Parts: sequence; structure tokens; C-alpha cells
Amino acid sequence: MHVGIIISHVRPEEKLLIEAFQKHGLTPDIISDREIDLELTAGAEQLAPGGAAWGDYDLILERSVSTSRGLYLLAIFQSWGLHALNSYQTASTCADKFLTTIALAQAGVPQPAARTAFDPDSALQSIAKLGYPAVLKPVTGSWGRLLARVNDPTAAEAIIEHRQTLGDYQHHIYYTQEYVQKPQRDIRAFVLGERTICAIYRSSEHWITNTARGGKASNCPVTPELDALCVKAAQAVGGGIVAIDVFEDPQRGLLVNEINHTMEFRNSSAPTGVDIPSEVVAYALSTVKGGG
Repeated sequence: MHVGIIISHVRPEEKLLIEAFQKHGLTPDIISDREIDLELTAGAEQLAPGGAAWGDYDLILERSVSTSRGLYLLAIFQSWGLHALNSYQTASTCADKFLTTIALAQAGVPQPAARTAFDPDSALQSIAKLGYPAVLKPVTGSWGRLLARVNDPTAAEAIIEHRQTLGDYQHHIYYTQEYVQKPQRDIRAFVLGERTICAIYRSSEHWITNTARGGKASNCPVTPELDALCVKAAQAVGGGIVAIDVFEDPQRGLLVNEINHTMEFRNSSAPTGVDIPSEVVAYALSTVKGGG
């Protein structure tokens, strides 16, 4: 079986995945997204960096740090009929909080209330309808960057004014989510296909609990309720290999906040006792026709 891993650089997660493939008797080709040069009007007979034809890969695992590079590559692979994880459908939905919210709503998955607007005045009205405090989020992004909790109209006006000066059109799409009074933690659950393999609590005194922002990881038991919610959410965005962020609301129970399609897991295997990279590789190989 011929496996390739698309990377921007080798992070701890990619090292662990390479080791996990090697335990299965496979040495994957490591393909830097910086070295890729493709003829868009040609097909999969083109050579990838390293000399193999793209069409020779039985499995391509997309692990690019760059969301845009990863999405474009997955779109190309899909057009060529190649087997890549995650799929373009999953990646493109998860990469956009706007699209994720729509997909979850269509599937009836409980989530925090969210509103959108496209004009500064309309955005202020939208936030007021949602109620203060509220959370302004960029529609794309990760690691808790550019999130803003706005406590009053003055703060909202200042943030919106700053966003208006930014050149990217996505900064002018105002996505606002209700502020959930979570118990100084959230849950990150790891879903492979139709199974939640493990979950962690991410605890912090700060309202942003991402481990990239200092949140502390500890084991979270995967209850039938949590598993059912997370699998339903994963299927709503296309399925595959995803990490799902869940809030514990005092009145409504579990709410899905966001879904990540190129998940990090370096801080999660130890507290959960689950060998996440081995689970990911076993699942990925199981999706290959005639292999796994």
C-alpha cells in the first residue's frame, strides 16, 4: 500500500503518525505542501515531490497547517478520484464556522445560538439581538485566535471598526455566537468514523480554554450521550477524522461549539490513555478499498 502525508512542517503529531504507520509495516511518503507544483488541467499521472505519481497513492492524509493549501489540494485530489482524508466536503465545512453552524443546524445537533451580518450597523443590531456578552469569531481560524468576547455595545463598535479596516473579505462577515457560561472548561472529543475514541477536558481560568492558549488537559469519560452527540456532529459535516469541541451548558446540557478537521492531539493521548495516532492510522487504513 502506498501512503502519502501532506505536511507544512513535521510537528509532534506528524512524527507520531509516521511511527504509527511504520508499526503497520508502512513507510509513508512525506510531501511538503511548499514543494507541490501541479498542472490543474492535467490528471493524477503527474509526479508528486519525491517521484511517485499522485495516482499511485492508495491513501493521502492531509495534515497541512495551512487551511487554504489543504483545501485546494483536497479539491484537486477529489477531482482526480484519489482517496484522501479528510474529504474535501468535511474539510471545507469544518474550516468555515459559518458552514459548520449551518450543517449542524440541518442535522439537528444542539449548538450555541449564532447570528451573522455583513454590514457594521447590521452587525451591531445582530449582536444586540443575541445579547451581551457575546463572542465575535472569524469564520476561519483556529487555536483560539482573533476571538473576542464583547460585553457591551462600545466594545462591539471598537472591534467591528477594527475588522472593517482589515483587507480580507472574511473579516467583514460578522459571525457572532452566544456566550455560554461553561464551568471553566470545555470538552474536546476525538471522532474516527462512527466512534468517539476518547475525550479530554480543557480547563482554564480564562474563557478561552484551548490547550494552545494554556488550557490544561485531563481525561473526560466518553459517555453514551457524549459519543452519540459527537458522532452525529461528525456525520453532519461529512465524517472522517475530526475533533469536536463541546460546551457543557448548565440548562441545555451538551452543545457542539466547533469541529476541527486537522486535529492536534499531542496533549491528549497521555491523559486519556488512548494511543490516538495508532487509532487514526488504523481507521485511515480501514477506509482504503482492499486494504487496512
